[in-house]
Amino acid sequence: MRGPKYAIGVDLGTTHCALSYVDLGLSEGEEVAQRVLPIPQAIAPGEVEARSLLPSFLYLPHPSELEPGAAALPWNPTPAHLVGEIARRLGAKTPIRLVSSAKSWLCHSGVDRRGKILPVDAPQEVRRISPLEASTQYLAHLRDAWNHAHPEAPFEQQDIVLTVPASFDPAARELTAEAAQAVGYARLTLLEEPQAALYAWIEQSGGQWRDRVEVGDVILVVDVGGGTTDFSLIAVHEKDGALQLERIAVGEHILLGGDNMDLALAYTVKAKLEAAGKTLDDWQLRALTHGCRHAKETLLSQAEVAAVPLVVPSRGSRLIGGSLRTELTRDEVSRVVLDGFFPEVPHDARPQLRARTALTQLGLPYAQDAGVTRHLAAFLSRQVGATGELFETRADASFLHPTAILFNGGVLKADAIAERLIGVVQSWLAADGGRPARVLDGADLDCAVARGAAYYGYARDGGGVRIRGGLAQAFYVGVESAMPAVPGIEPPLHALCVAPFGLEEGSAPQAPARELGLVVGEPVRFRFFASSVRRDDAIGTLLERWGEGELVELGQIEATLPEEGARPGEVVPVRLRARVSELGTLVLEAIPRSGEHVWKVELDVREPQAT
Repeated sequence: MRGPKYAIGVDLGTTHCALSYVDLGLSEGEEVAQRVLPIPQAIAPGEVEARSLLPSFLYLPHPSELEPGAAALPWNPTPAHLVGEIARRLGAKTPIRLVSSAKSWLCHSGVDRRGKILPVDAPQEVRRISPLEASTQYLAHLRDAWNHAHPEAPFEQQDIVLTVPASFDPAARELTAEAAQAVGYARLTLLEEPQAALYAWIEQSGGQWRDRVEVGDVILVVDVGGGTTDFSLIAVHEKDGALQLERIAVGEHILLGGDNMDLALAYTVKAKLEAAGKTLDDWQLRALTHGCRHAKETLLSQAEVAAVPLVVPSRGSRLIGGSLRTELTRDEVSRVVLDGFFPEVPHDARPQLRARTALTQLGLPYAQDAGVTRHLAAFLSRQVGATGELFETRADASFLHPTAILFNGGVLKADAIAERLIGVVQSWLAADGGRPARVLDGADLDCAVARGAAYYGYARDGGGVRIRGGLAQAFYVGVESAMPAVPGIEPPLHALCVAPFGLEEGSAPQAPARELGLVVGEPVRFRFFASSVRRDDAIGTLLERWGEGELVELGQIEATLPEEGARPGEVVPVRLRARVSELGTLVLEAIPRSGEHVWKVELDVREPQAT
């Protein structure tokens, strides 16, 4: 097999996907030959168009809904699934057949991500698919688009970098990698999206990025996409006389983005219709939500447009005149989006939690507080000491002061939103005695993540700038204390650090000297925890207690470990060793005191794989 000709970057987004690539043979140093791939896709029955973005929507048509060949693609005359713009358009009219936000469902540990659960609220007669299958369909479409455009360079022979949110836990990373590998992403590496955004900024600077940052800078990357909000901090320091970039913190995975804004606008329009004596059912509300997405994008990007008309389809004859007609105005978008999602709050503001109803419908675990700025204030406060030993920061600061801000995500394409967010951060800095932060601009927000991923693939090949990072969180495994049985009292649970903050992918640390007992031959649970704030815990650190918010419990793994010569239920003395794969998956190995067998547990959500 020939070596790769291209480094390909793939952005598997919540609302859009993109693909960029670097020609490795034509690039040298910081002179990079890079392009974005136009992606052919059906945009309407019988119409195919190549666009830079592939909407992350999948439509499940009724067998008689479309004429044969109506959704034909250059490489497939009869696709089993409708993906991209045609799916989005058809889904706006018939939302019960539309699959959206598959990426968010893929990281939702509360559901069976391999189960056929999407669309969640589809009636029984509508076929469903799993979040994993939906993701593979988007990735397969990108692969086929590449092979159609570059038959001389087969996709499976190129270096592929696929992006994931920085806050994805190992389980979500593993599922994303599995979806990719299932459709031929053979030479695969995963990269955090905020890092990809910064790589894109570095690439577009044409080698001038060193003149725009300096030692001591803390770059805040704010990524507000269609379904999620992510924050990252990247420090600029010096090593051996050269500038170095190092990712020092990532925030929690917050299900809060453009989708939430579209729904909020839909409820605003619904209230306006109801005030005029019109009623909408749930089906119509979903259709209205898709219409509000387009209207919002138009109003936020075109200053000359004051209002966008909306048509709400009718499903029956009870609505006189058929479809309902209304409009969404610029003032409504400003009030709902700016004031509701980006409120002007002080730096000590925190997300508000409300008392929840005991029973709820199956759905995504959306953030309870819609205020992005409140989530950002909490993140910067938690990371006040994140620069560690790289360089000193103000000891009396109430939060970590960013010196530069880089935006990413389609939501922040709107100047009004970006300006509001900048103004809020600058007001925090002024109130806390800090210097104003500058904005790092110039990147294409639609394709920045894909471009940055491709550049990273080139940099891994030795050609460009690298951002150091390693694990964005420290990981722990739960260890049950040994104590006599007490009625109604469970043994205390301790947390053993098995992978410290900053551990590099591909490394294999030594097992700590501490021995533990491993139960074999009967069903057991492995409980895992993560922390983005405990930076000094080393491998083998045992926590008997921890403060509120310091540790977050991840998904549990249930498994029955083979006895390997022991009796069922026997406790075998072992030492634990963790390693991080190139894909960012945490692999936990239990090494016995004697014997050659090593038990292995991967922190993922596949069927238990303890061997």
